[in-house]
Amino acid sequence: MTTELTVLALAGLLQALQFAAYSIRANRDVGLGYSTSARDRAPSRPLSDHAGRLQRALNNHFEGLILFTLAVVVVTFSAQESAFTALCAWTYLIARVLYVPAYYFGLRPWRSLVWMVGFAATVLMILATLF
Repeated sequence: MTTELTVLALAGLLQALQFAAYSIRANRDVGLGYSTSARDRAPSRPLSDHAGRLQRALNNHFEGLILFTLAVVVVTFSAQESAFTALCAWTYLIARVLYVPAYYFGLRPWRSLVWMVGFAATVLMILATLF
């Protein structure tokens, strides 16, 4: 398996960990009764700030993972793996790992800077296949 595909698999596992972290925190906030219901109504207790941040970080990674997956597919199917694309892939993953606590703890402007690094790494992977 290529480095880029390995990092994609690890990014998928990170997404699963983020989902678990958010689910655990949200269940503590709204209660198991609500979280196991059909959710036909709003919860009687709101999410805490931290649960909300975990939810937004999770959703943001879904969005980022779409573009990163596209980058990995383009690199892999075009057989253009290189040390540069591997470095970009690892940079993306490290940025995503750092993004979660940066968002959770409300670290400004670091959260945005970390996001930009991951986004740039993904775009550079795609650009590397075109030039």
